[in-house]
Amino acid sequence: MKTILKILAAIVALLIIAGAIFYFANNETLPKGKNPDKADELANKILKALNYDAYQNTELIEWNFRNEHFYKWYKSENKVEVSWDKNKVILHTNQPEKNEVIASKENGGKEELIEKAIKIFNNDSFWLVAPYKVNDKGTKRSIVKVDEKEALLVTYTSGGSTPGDSYLWILDSTFIPVKFKMWVGIIPIGGVEATWGNWQKTEAGILLPKKHIMSPFGLEIEMGNPTATNPKADELANKILFAIKHENYKKTNIIEWSFAGKRSFKWNKKDHIVDVSWDTIRVNLQPNNLAKSVVFYNEIKQETVDKEMLQKALDIFNNDSFWLVSPHKLFEKGIVRNIIKVDEKDVLKVNYTIGGTTPGDSYVWILDSTYVPKKWFMNVETKNIVNVPATWEDWITTESGTLLPKNHVFEGGRGLSMGDVKGTK
Repeated sequence: MKTILKILAAIVALLIIAGAIFYFANNETLPKGKNPDKADELANKILKALNYDAYQNTELIEWNFRNEHFYKWYKSENKVEVSWDKNKVILHTNQPEKNEVIASKENGGKEELIEKAIKIFNNDSFWLVAPYKVNDKGTKRSIVKVDEKEALLVTYTSGGSTPGDSYLWILDSTFIPVKFKMWVGIIPIGGVEATWGNWQKTEAGILLPKKHIMSPFGLEIEMGNPTATNPKADELANKILFAIKHENYKKTNIIEWSFAGKRSFKWNKKDHIVDVSWDTIRVNLQPNNLAKSVVFYNEIKQETVDKEMLQKALDIFNNDSFWLVSPHKLFEKGIVRNIIKVDEKDVLKVNYTIGGTTPGDSYVWILDSTYVPKKWFMNVETKNIVNVPATWEDWITTESGTLLPKNHVFEGGRGLSMGDVKGTK
């Protein structure tokens, strides 16, 4: 018996020594940050890189945490459906008195289940959206140099389940987080790292991580296949498409129009080939295969294609067709749709993340009572255009049965005519 006790004591002693060695080898002291003003600038760069505006307007986020806790976060409604085992709790983040238990497997009362749901949601959502919270109320920010590069130290002085925790965000050259170091109450070792990679671009336009890896433990934290969507915005966009007879637009093969009396177009939409004409120039443009495009001067075909002229024709077509058919393009690739409030009413905001001449533009659509667009507010960062209004009016029903506008009017009364608009099958 004494021999067994001695062996057990030796094992315990070895474990204590090994633990102490591991602790001192891996524990890091919380660094002291500097330059809080510069830190605020860095935090804003992170938020811009992650598309924080889209995050603010995201309606629904779904994910799971290590395939154990499952979430439907109706973010725009401040409501969360939390499920684990056979338990389901609905949390109302702004009205906790409305929290409710939908299903219960565990022993214990309603309050215990709600408290557990709050605790796991606070933890698990942090692992999903923590970079979007670097400017939250109750946070302090400072700059720390890591490998001669600026990193952002964020300390949570209030909120969540563990106020007082600190996180040091390590960033790539575009200000997207690649990992953080943690000094948190639930982990006795300071400076434990976790990756923030495997980013997934969501339909709502925000980035969400699919998993993290913690070192030195090598623990993987799976986030499932996180999604972020805006179903109400999509519903509103579909009402617009119905109002402007988009199904007939899809069947329209030829569209003709002009732009401000300066340029004219005949677009074979079916084959995506367009004649672009201005001054004495006509370009038979094939946007999907520029090498097959042809340039004419005074209707004389140029044997050597002027590439600059082709690019000009492409830019003109992208711009001028956008003023004619952009409401029909609400669901094209790279477009993020959100609902925002204007004069207390829901309106549709669309962001173009790719494509066209100036990706990054956004437009806010104001609709009439039948959901036909009557005005938009333009935001074009590259041209310093901020909330510039223009009407969409004199809609006609074309021969092909779709709706297209004939005129726009800018603030101040300047008009923009689309000429004799035609659409045929």
